[in-house]
Amino acid sequence: MSDRPVFVIGCPRSGTTMLQLMLHSHPRMAVPPETRFLIPAYYRRRTWGDLRLDHRRRALAQWIATDRSTKFRELKLDKDEFVREAVEAPGSLGSVIGTAFRMYADRFDKARWGDKRPSYVKQVDLLLRLFPDAQFIHLVRDGRDCVASLKEMPWYTLDSFHAVSTWAEAIDAGGRLRRTLADDTYYELRYEDLTDDPMTELKKLCHFLEEDFSPSMISPREAASVAVPQHKVWHRNTHHEVTRSRVGSWANRLDDWEIALCEHMLGDRLESMGYELIGASKPAKEHVTACQKTMQKRKASRMRKGMRDRFNRLREPSPVAAMLTSAQRSLAGVPQQRSELTEPAV
Repeated sequence: MSDRPVFVIGCPRSGTTMLQLMLHSHPRMAVPPETRFLIPAYYRRRTWGDLRLDHRRRALAQWIATDRSTKFRELKLDKDEFVREAVEAPGSLGSVIGTAFRMYADRFDKARWGDKRPSYVKQVDLLLRLFPDAQFIHLVRDGRDCVASLKEMPWYTLDSFHAVSTWAEAIDAGGRLRRTLADDTYYELRYEDLTDDPMTELKKLCHFLEEDFSPSMISPREAASVAVPQHKVWHRNTHHEVTRSRVGSWANRLDDWEIALCEHMLGDRLESMGYELIGASKPAKEHVTACQKTMQKRKASRMRKGMRDRFNRLREPSPVAAMLTSAQRSLAGVPQQRSELTEPAV
């Protein structure tokens, strides 16, 4: 049976929380609420020094467990126990981070863990550095619905131009992943197909994950009470049955100028993912210009961050990749555990 980590990725408001709960409802998988310590820990990795040293792993674990920005509390783990296990973990950044997720899976007596954060779709290369055996599930939703939903979120403070850019970036990133990652590493599915026929789509997804399908995945609302924090009221729909009621609702939630802008800026991407255009009127030139400038600024920002990271890779103080799963240990040249060397009984 597989022990590979699983990451749910995509554009925000594309249904990733629903998919998180479906996976968490599987008897072998645990996928927690967003914790927000993985990427910050990666970018700050030089701060922790050589993680092959016990006291360095302790410092990183204490930051994960106690810093207010990390949301470690959402895992509902004992902080002291996590620090102890992190110190005992192999000496790498991924091993310390992975220990928190493994302990979360242990909470539910499950063999595998996952993590859900939509923005990971643009950070898969970093995640593969940390967890080289990871699998990625990219959930795609009609960009017009994503833009409409983003606008309504209390935490979303940007404008419609940024919302359009966010969906375009997720689709472009997915295209690159589709071309470069192995078939057993990257999987893509549409929100509309998943809500239309959950059983069929989840069976195909389980095949990708090398897991048996579990009917409990179809109705994940019970998992919402565990894996969705109560303060996230914008996820209230996850406490009900899977529904298609929001599919295509962009037609009533976007202004005419936003529909025109979406179809102009996202048209090719929408059609490539199987979404039909309505033939909206041509958008105003100033709207197109503003959106293009937003996209260019965001791209420049990503490039600067990527260059800084490539420079930092030349000065890493200790190993990055986790050495917790069978495949991770094999890639790192670490001897397999006894349980992995024992042939299963027939």
